[in-house]
Amino acid sequence: MDAAFTAEQEAMRRTLREILGKRCGPDEVKAAVRTAAGHDRELWQQLAQRLGLPGLAVSEEYGGVGCTPADLALACEEAGRVLLPSPLFATAALSVPLITVLGTGAQRGELLPPLAAGGLTAALAVPGPVLATALGLTGDNTAGEWAGGGRAGGVQARADADGGWRLYGEAAQVLDGHSASVLLVAAHTGGFARARTLLFLVREDAPGLVRQRQAVLDETRPQAAVQLRDVPAQLLGDEGADVAAALAATGRTAAAVLAAEAVGAAGQALARTVEYVCGREQFGRAIGSFQAVKHRLADLYVQVQAARSAAYYAAWDPAQGGLALAQALEALRVTAGESIQLHGGIGFTWEHDAHLYFKRAAADELLFGPVHRLRAHAAHRAGLFTPPAGAAPEKEKVAV
Repeated sequence: MDAAFTAEQEAMRRTLREILGKRCGPDEVKAAVRTAAGHDRELWQQLAQRLGLPGLAVSEEYGGVGCTPADLALACEEAGRVLLPSPLFATAALSVPLITVLGTGAQRGELLPPLAAGGLTAALAVPGPVLATALGLTGDNTAGEWAGGGRAGGVQARADADGGWRLYGEAAQVLDGHSASVLLVAAHTGGFARARTLLFLVREDAPGLVRQRQAVLDETRPQAAVQLRDVPAQLLGDEGADVAAALAATGRTAAAVLAAEAVGAAGQALARTVEYVCGREQFGRAIGSFQAVKHRLADLYVQVQAARSAAYYAAWDPAQGGLALAQALEALRVTAGESIQLHGGIGFTWEHDAHLYFKRAAADELLFGPVHRLRAHAAHRAGLFTPPAGAAPEKEKVAV
């Protein structure tokens, strides 16, 4: 495997870093997240038209760029550096792969071209705070308990007499759900005895659809509560689709993309901290010259670089996405915490820019982790805790 980036990828990185460096300072980010959309619509259109970011995961047949997951991961690493608020992850990493794999030819032809052009955005809606489980990152998603069941929870789907579908229920913590043009809703169908989870398409103007943006810790990653009150919907694909497998495959790639994004944020948090300690003086010398500070920064550098290597490897082999995401989230959490510490008294003020990275670290681990569950599930999938076939069980030790 050649893990080196191509000249085209490096050119995309430079161009994206230049654009985001001009448009995504901390003040601009704070202003963008407080708009109704939760992001800068003008910047989103610029990124879509000039770089084709939302089309990175869309094949050329449907007007996309047709790139590999590595290209999307590279773009998200740059977005993570500035904590770019945008529908890129919800649209390109979560929704587009599901539409591509599960959608009919007509659905792909209708949705993928405008998604690739940036004219439409999409969001994945699963009930409750179980997005990581639904994507197969922290547990097995084949049983379907994560989607609720019966009348007690989740989203229910029933067939109409005319062959359509109606949805009722609620989904919380839907990434960019308040502004998405199309929702991919996971819903139960078939009744209690034959219950199974399928994905449905819901348009933003569907009658009975109520969306409310939620107050969250990390404003740069907006979330919404979605209520479906007898909403008309279209089945994504057909009833025989293996939704759990599609979600798990999407989760592996999304984890690799998220890992790269977290590494970008961690690297920038570290760079900002180094810049600060080199300029802040105490006792007549820069605090960065003290040995204790140097040691702490050196440890952070090693941890961030190790996480970057894991993220790049997962970009070429998404099967390792869960482990890479665990390492990247841990690196971001530690780096963001140390950044606040090393900024001293000013770093502890809630309005300081260092807290943007701290909030992203905490919120991402709540949404896609925690780290120990990501690692435990990856170990379980790899069979690390399964005794080899034919091995004799260990004898029980009796205390004397």
